[in-house]
Order: sequence, then C-alpha cells, then structure tokens
Amino acid sequence: MTAHYDARETREPAAREADLFSRLPEVLRAAIAAPAYAERLRGLDPTDVTSRAALASLPVLRKSDLPALHKASAPFGGFVAAAPGSFARLFTSPGPIFEPEGRQADPWRGARALFAAGFRPDDVVLNTFSYHLTPGGFIFDASARALGCAVIPAGPGNTEQQFELIEAYRPIGYSGTPDFLKILLDAAANSGRDVSSIKRALVSGAAFPPSLQAEIKARGVDAYQAFGTADLGLIAFETEAREGMVVNEDLILEIVKPGTGDPVAPGDVGEIVVTSLDPHHPWIRLALGDLTAALPGASACGRTNMRIKGWMGRADQTTKVKGMFVRPEQIAEIGKRHSELGRLRLVVTRQGEADAMTLKAETATVNDALREDVAASLRAVTKLGGSVDLVGPGVLPNDGKVIADER
Repeated sequence: MTAHYDARETREPAAREADLFSRLPEVLRAAIAAPAYAERLRGLDPTDVTSRAALASLPVLRKSDLPALHKASAPFGGFVAAAPGSFARLFTSPGPIFEPEGRQADPWRGARALFAAGFRPDDVVLNTFSYHLTPGGFIFDASARALGCAVIPAGPGNTEQQFELIEAYRPIGYSGTPDFLKILLDAAANSGRDVSSIKRALVSGAAFPPSLQAEIKARGVDAYQAFGTADLGLIAFETEAREGMVVNEDLILEIVKPGTGDPVAPGDVGEIVVTSLDPHHPWIRLALGDLTAALPGASACGRTNMRIKGWMGRADQTTKVKGMFVRPEQIAEIGKRHSELGRLRLVVTRQGEADAMTLKAETATVNDALREDVAASLRAVTKLGGSVDLVGPGVLPNDGKVIADER
C-alpha cells in the first residue's frame, strides 16, 4: 500500500513553488475575463505575477463581502466569466453565496485528504454531509468517488435508516461532522445496532477538540480532520503525522495580517488567503476570515507542502467603541505609520460606564515621544481617543488577535 496519493505530494518545495507560479499568469488572464476581476485588477500584466511578493501586491477579496457582491450581480458577483450552464452543479450557501461545481474529476480536491485519512479504492464510505442545496455533501461524495470509493449518500439525521444502510453495506469509512459521528455512535450503542464496520473517518465543518478525538478513537474509529470551504473545497488536511495540516496541491495559501493583504512574519498567526489555480473558476486572493499559522519544516509523513496549525479562530475582529466601528485594518494602518512598532493589539474595556481602549504595541524603542506620536495616530485613524502601552518585543501573544474586546 502506497503512503502517498501521488508523487506531487513529495516534491521538493522549490519545484512545487515554481510550478504554482508558472501556472498563475494563465489563471490571472482567465480571471480578468470576468468583469469584477477586470475592475479589481485593472492595469495588471499577469506575466509580472510570478512570485509570492508579486501576488501579495494584489488586492484581497474578502469572503465576507461576497453576499453583497452576489446579490448585486447574480449569480457570481461578476467574478466568474463562465456561464452557469458550463458547470456540473450549482449550489448556494447562507448569505447567499452562489457556488458552482466544476465538471473535472475531483473538482473539490478532496481525494488527497481522504487518502491521507486512510481511505482507499473500493472502500465503502458513509457520507453524512448535507446534499441539500449546499455543496458539502457533494464535496465529499465527489472526492470519495474520485478516489475509487463507493459512497452511501446518507446526509445528516435519520439515524434509524442509516443503521440499516450501515448493517447492510458495512462501510469502513465515515465523512461528516465530528458531532454527528458521536451522535451516530451513541445512538447505535443505546439501541444495540452494529456500526462496528466504521474504522476511519474524515471530519470537518465543526470543532474537534482533543476530548472528542480521544472518545472517538476509544470507540474504534481513527478520525482525521480536514479544513475546507464551500468556495474552494478541501484546503488542508491532517495526515498520519498528526502535526498540523498539510496544504492541498494546486492552491497558493498565504497568511496575512488580519484586515490587510500583507504577509505575516514566519510562524505568526494571521488570516488565511487562498488563490486557486482553476482557470475555469479562479479565486484570486480570497480572504477567508479564518486564522492560522504556518508550521516550520516538512511533515514527518513525507509530504512536503506547507503545513498550517489548523483553524485558530476568526480574523474579523471588528468591534464598536463609543458607537463607532474599529476594524483590524485600522490598527494595521497605525503600524504602517510607525516602523518602530511590531505586533499591535487594541484592548477594549469599560471604565466606569464608558468604553475605553488601550493600544498595546511591541517596540524596542520605549519613550514618551513615541507613545504620544502613536496616540495621535490612534486618534487620527480611528477618530477615537485611547491610551498607548509600549511593551518589549515578544510580549504580546502570537494568537492573531488584533482587537481584544474585553468588555
């Protein structure tokens, strides 16, 4: 039994990087054929974008903005040049955000994640993600079939019917949320139904804390996590090394300072931004609003792509202070105005019956003049007054939090 899905997973990182960025100009040309990208990338020469530094100069597209954009220009906000009829399936997610499924094999790039979780051709897989209007069920269905598995399209709920299917078909694999896997195992134990054929699982869509991981493992199921979205499919996945998640092939993943498109320092927590290399439906710097951090080195499993810690919270930390919104990009702007500053964190509290805010800033230069200058920038950028606390380098936690609302 092979340890990897294909040889691409174990390429030299430099070879992968060269491949991704040699293909990117073609994808950018395809993107610019769509009116919304043509406007956002006006004046861009795609042949100039052949490095991460060049890519980082392009604007990010925030997923949080997609519902309004899709409403204004249905169905895809002007970001897809291809007609809806050129896709295989058409979905919607709350917002609404409209998502098409391509006609190519494994359109959601999930077969690798299933393989890394121990799924193999001819396995029978119970897929409990929803098949109704949203793409979750079809993401894992198409991925399993691309791997050569047979799929039971169960969806969530209806545990009695699912028990009948499990006892008849004896699936070895499960795909769905970790919560529903526990519900299924609990219900089977309480009703005396046999679900012992299920030995491995790929879970996503909900938190999978260590306590639940241990419980699922103790009940005979080896479960792995995957991180994905309805827009992009599977972005990263766990492997047998159990050291973070390996980024999927054919994606360029960046980690940026929340509220900006600027890359973080290596190892710092930031927002996930993804560029996909599908010319039929490209995404250029889609900012997902999710936080993570890169792990150093290669995985012990032999896969050489970038590794991330997994989901670490939300990047959208916008809060309201004294009736006015304060956003992470405003805090980033203050940092740009003062090169002496490192990591920044705005702490919002209550003093008496009023909102108060303190900007904590790492710097090797601690003096009253800098404190006063930063306070002036804080007022100029946010239109609100606040105090400034200058601290030494490395004092603030590396958790991606730019605004901490402690009220």
